[in-house]
Amino acid sequence: MPTVTRVEKRKRGIIGWFFLLLFLGFNALMLFALISGLGDAGQSMQGMTNEYERAGAEVGTALGAMMLIMIWAAGALILGLFVMFTRGKKIIVETSD
Repeated sequence: MPTVTRVEKRKRGIIGWFFLLLFLGFNALMLFALISGLGDAGQSMQGMTNEYERAGAEVGTALGAMMLIMIWAAGALILGLFVMFTRGKKIIVETSD
């Protein structure tokens, strides 16, 4: 008795590829911005002599990182929805053995 295997495939169009690449590029850019921002903040704190300067720099770094993460989450959500909605029509491929 032959077995039928059904596989769902989706073919992404030009606009779908554009949004996918935009989504991946945005995430890479935000990761780079977060890592470089935290690294620069750490280097700038080494030269501080006053404890109040250091506390202010730490609070500012935390606020900046939190703002960047919020922008990252909002952008990833919006672009992720565009990626999901532009993935193409569903094509079911049947193979029998």
